[in-house]
Amino acid sequence: METVIRNVGEIDAHDREALEHVLGQALRENQQLVIRIVNLQVQPEPVQEPAPHRANGSPALPEWCNVYDGLSDDEIADMEKTILQRADLSRPSE
Repeated sequence: METVIRNVGEIDAHDREALEHVLGQALRENQQLVIRIVNLQVQPEPVQEPAPHRANGSPALPEWCNVYDGLSDDEIADMEKTILQRADLSRPSE
């Protein structure tokens, strides 16, 4: 990292005009210009793995989404009844 310090009064008119244009404001004789040069530490964007796709082109769901695999409709209905009862969602709303 490098720092450049210049007294405004010592900068020639053309350079001062260019600096004022870059800064967007007028510089006064009693000011100092401090410019710091730094290297950007660009972080590479993380590479996102493409989602796995099924043969039909739709995205495949993770394994934990298959909670009903192997269960019959009656077993799923019994499980849903138990879940709703435990969550107390079966009571009437007020």
